[in-house]
Parts: sequence; C-alpha cells; structure tokens
Amino acid sequence: MNRRAVITGVGVLAPGGTGVQNFWDLLTEGRTATRRITLFDAGSFRSRVAAEIDFDPAGHGLTPQEIQRMDRAAQFAVVGAREAVADSGLGTAAFDPHRTGVSIGSGAGAVRRLDSEYRVVSDDGRLDLVDHAYASRHLYRQCVPSSFAVEVAWATGAEGPATVVSTGCTSGLDAVAHAADLIRDGTADVMITGATDAPISPITLASFDAIKATSTRNDEPRAASRPFDADRDGFVLGEGAAVFVLEELTGARDRGARIYAEIAGHATRSNGFHMTGLRPDGRELAEAITAALDEAHTSPEGVDYVSAHGSGTPQNDRHETAALKRGLGAHARRTPISSIKSMVGHSLGSVGSLEIAASVLAMRHHVVPPTANLHTPDPECDLDYVPITAREHRTDTVLTVASGFGGLQSAMVLSRPDRSAA
Repeated sequence: MNRRAVITGVGVLAPGGTGVQNFWDLLTEGRTATRRITLFDAGSFRSRVAAEIDFDPAGHGLTPQEIQRMDRAAQFAVVGAREAVADSGLGTAAFDPHRTGVSIGSGAGAVRRLDSEYRVVSDDGRLDLVDHAYASRHLYRQCVPSSFAVEVAWATGAEGPATVVSTGCTSGLDAVAHAADLIRDGTADVMITGATDAPISPITLASFDAIKATSTRNDEPRAASRPFDADRDGFVLGEGAAVFVLEELTGARDRGARIYAEIAGHATRSNGFHMTGLRPDGRELAEAITAALDEAHTSPEGVDYVSAHGSGTPQNDRHETAALKRGLGAHARRTPISSIKSMVGHSLGSVGSLEIAASVLAMRHHVVPPTANLHTPDPECDLDYVPITAREHRTDTVLTVASGFGGLQSAMVLSRPDRSAA
C-alpha cells in the first residue's frame, strides 16, 4: 500500500485579515499586523503589543449558541475548517463521513475563556475559595481541549477519528503530521486538520513577562517582531488558525481536486535539555530536518525554500540558524529562508499551521514571503533570511520547521506530488 496525503483545501484566520487571500496579500506586501493590545487593558504588563485578529464571529456565520459555547480559539477553528472544506470542493463531493477524521493542534487551549471565567468565579481574584455557582455551564468544554476537535467534526460532518494534538509551539506541524499518518496507514481517507490558538490574555502575558520572552518595543508595535535582526528583544504574541483538508492522493485525483502540496515527510525530536533553553548547536532540530527529508526522499539540495520558526528571540534564532546549517549543509547558504512571525506574530501552537499555509501558497505562486523588520542582521544569523521584500522564486519543495518549549523540534517537507517519489 502506497498511500499519500495531499492538501486540497486551505482556510486561514490571521492577524491583518481573515481568509486565505487577505493572509497572502499581507505576507507578500511585507505588512506587519502587530499593534498595541486592544482586547483588554494591558497597561500594567511589561509587553503590551500583540498581533490581534479583528474577528466578528457572527459575521463569519457562527450562531449565538455557538458563540456562547465556544472559546475564541474554537471559533477560529470552526470558521477555518468551513473555509478549507469550501476551498477543497469536498462539500459538493460524495465522501464517507466514517472515513473522515479531524486532527487539531493547540498549544494554549481555551485560555481566554478560562481566564475570564476565573475572574468571575474568584470575584476578580478577591476570593481564595472560588464560587463555582457563577461558572458558565460550558466551562467543562473549555477545560477539555478535545472540544476543539469535536466542534470541527460537528461543523464538517466528520465521523472518523478526532484528536487534539498539544505539543506546545510545534502543535501546528504535529497535528497535520498526525493527520497525514492516519491517511497513509489507511485509517482515514480525508482529514480536517490544522491548529488554532487565541492566547492573547492577561494570564498569557503575565507568564511570558515573567521569563522576559516577549518584546518590550511598546512604542513601535509594528517594528516589535524582528526575527534574525540584531536589535530584536523577544517575540510578539499572536493569535490565529489555519485549517486544511487532507486527502489520499488517488481519491483526490479521481474527483479532480486541486492539489496544493503533498505532506512528503515529517519528523519530530526532543532534547530533554531544558524547559525553555536550547542547545546552541541545534542538533535535535537538525536531526528532525534530516529525518523529514529522508522520509520525503529529498536531498537538502532539493529544498527550494525554508519557512523558519524565526520567533525573534536571540536564543531561538541562533539555534535555528545552527540547525539549518547542520541539517542542510552547504545548501543552507543557497536557500531563501524567512519568518512570517515578523508579520503575524507568534500564535504559539497554531503558528506552525499558519506557516504551512504560507508554504503552500509560496509553492502555488512561486513567491517567497519576506522577513519584515530585518534591517540589521545578527552576525550570528548569517543565512539568506529574505529581508523586507517578498521574492519571486521557483518553489516546488518547502521545508518548514518549528521549535517549542521543553525541547520539542519538528520539521515537515511539502512537495508537489509530481516531484515526490511514487
């Protein structure tokens, strides 16, 4: 059995504009969506900037009941899934719901609803013993991240396996990889997959303030996210979702589906080193890159573009640069690399799926998105990080990578099916 998983539909909710076209326009124009936080009063926090989405759930077709029931992140996932299914044409095709599954990634879960509910039951933090009588009857659904997969399954009619993958900042890659594996091993023929996070909340800001991981460039919010730049001072929190329809290649071709890319290879490693620290040599990420390329039957020289993790912290950017040199060898210096976090921020577990979306759009249009705000490259980050301006570039195979707290490292290879091994 030689089953292959391909992307046939894409749905995106990202800062700067919802929908695939708005997302791609923002990236190729090199515009940044970071701004001062408006979702709540962030005046008391060290970092007061983020990449927010101007999101009207009712305007995206969610009913009052759905809005009441679902956390903002779940709403993103459902809206993104509906866009992806419509884009794929699957909604008008005959498909077996029992052979259709869901795999959704999330690093933070329903953190916004949990944060607001705690404020209610604790009387804004004044009660040592919270009063459960004030809690929403939907609170249990917020405490159990599996509700994200359930909501997407209900919205799309999927009755096969339903899973939430939560591996921190690698969740967006790992959830899609899990979906691809279910198609490859014959468990499912169609998977609705991707990741969602809406972590811009007081508790999240306080947590990252405590470890000084986020940018304090509060007076220049559009310039705050600057991966690989010598003047960077941390990442900028974001939010968003990207959802895909994955299908088995033969079935997709038989129904005449448009195919964006094949999930040609993926791998993950962990270093067991430190909760937030990274070894400077990037060995574990390099091993994930090598393993993903091997599974895709692709050499380093076959990679046309790298969608970087590029968080904008000095430690991560240098670690990733070392890993790319180690994993791609001399080809690392010949390959365009960029970080879309410079424009849409770091939405924790969901950003890996947003980067997959950017990668398949780069393949479709043969344009590499830029790294915004990269004016003075860090001398230790000496690869081609495509500063400021998008670049036309033949792109048939993309390597996208992710790095997460706890030492998690993931890599995925996306290729045109006709360039992959049969």
